[in-house]
Amino acid sequence: MKLYNSATRKKEEFVPIDPQLVKMYTCGPTVYHFAHIGNLRSYIMEDILEKYLRYIGYNVKRVMNITDVGHLTSDADEGEDKMLKGAKRENKSVMDIAKFYTDAFFADCAKLNIKTPDVVEPATNCIDEYIKIISTLIDKGYAYLAGGNVYFDTSKLERYYIFNDFNAEDLDVGVREGVEEDTNKRNKNDFVLWFTKSKFEDQALKWDSPWGVGYPGWHIECSGISIKHLGENLDIHCGGIDNAFPHHTNEIAQSESYLGHKWCNYWMHVLHLNTTSGKMSKSKGEFLTVSLLEEKGYDPLAYRLFCLQSHYRKSLVFSWENLDNAQGTYNKLIGKIAALKPGTAPVDEEAYNALRSKFTAALDNDLNTSLAVTAIYDVLKYQTNDETKLYAIADFDKVLSLDLIAKSEAKREELKRHAVSGGEFTVIAEDGTHDPEIESLLKARAEAKKAKNFPEADRIRDELKASGIEVTDIPGGAKWKRI
Repeated sequence: MKLYNSATRKKEEFVPIDPQLVKMYTCGPTVYHFAHIGNLRSYIMEDILEKYLRYIGYNVKRVMNITDVGHLTSDADEGEDKMLKGAKRENKSVMDIAKFYTDAFFADCAKLNIKTPDVVEPATNCIDEYIKIISTLIDKGYAYLAGGNVYFDTSKLERYYIFNDFNAEDLDVGVREGVEEDTNKRNKNDFVLWFTKSKFEDQALKWDSPWGVGYPGWHIECSGISIKHLGENLDIHCGGIDNAFPHHTNEIAQSESYLGHKWCNYWMHVLHLNTTSGKMSKSKGEFLTVSLLEEKGYDPLAYRLFCLQSHYRKSLVFSWENLDNAQGTYNKLIGKIAALKPGTAPVDEEAYNALRSKFTAALDNDLNTSLAVTAIYDVLKYQTNDETKLYAIADFDKVLSLDLIAKSEAKREELKRHAVSGGEFTVIAEDGTHDPEIESLLKARAEAKKAKNFPEADRIRDELKASGIEVTDIPGGAKWKRI
């Protein structure tokens, strides 16, 4: 298996530190509002990675944080705490806000078949871990106190920028337009590890520390939680591309300075979901949520399929037309699988192994989910029995998690209910849809053939063909599809 490593900017063979256990960390949500579907794209792809690692035989321990304190509205350690902002907006306590939106996040994940990580840790649970790391960084000369806050000193590092080749001045976060420079910093890219003083004094959550009553900076949370649950070495760290700088850059700086050695071997970053007007963002008020998709009649798993049809390292453009196409593709795929007939024939192991090799080859190549979905169509076209096809689809869907078997079984039952019978005659739509007009015409055609009125049967068939309907006679009935 090869993964693109953002830290080295190349595909590398995945070799875990411990073959018995892959340690995986995922940056979790800041629970001050609903997750939009752009956020959830990252979690879908991370879910695929975890499930595929398990599929090919690894044990995986996946840890995710919940940011319920300390994430400021600017990555430059400036501005209002997002959690406090949410509490003010809804006139609730910060903890009430955190509970409500944490529950909402996992409800959305469930609708998208995203597995809950093995460990989910709120940032507020690990204050002692942050204090221990910060104290060590001060003792080792990597951190300093200024203006009541504790800062990480980036000048102590041989290399600070990990994920890019830009000029340092282009990436200075303390001097962006509209951001007031923090004069307590020795260097423009130093960042806060612990706040006791900030531009606002109504911070809702504070704790005692050796440096005064305060709260942790955002970046220290992931380092503390990861080290607490996964130890000093990490195989894979995941997140959206917007986390690469400064969040993941700062995680590496503080973690490796604290530990004294390399911390994480592979970094996976998922690119943005964009709208036609640019990056999807809560700050722009673009709240395209899973619930909104459902209200408009879309199956959340059609959105999952939409994401899988593109590579995670490519920006994906969302539009309602694109989602319509994904929903149509999903419905047709379910219809094709529903047309398979479960039976008692044994699984053809040779055919299954040939099909599985295509599926694993796709995901072994840096999680090429588009080709992995294509492997499902390869199954449908393969010359083997339906039992083998259903077995292979169920097996591949352990990773894709599109509910292909359950949805197709439901569709098969629906087809039975809606089948139009003329004696032993049954009409089946290839995509699983129900069209009374077409079914009535096909029933009339069957009756004409039974009466040996072949000119009338041919006329009906030609009429359907002119309307873009292709008819295939099957034992006991007819199957149709749009062309």
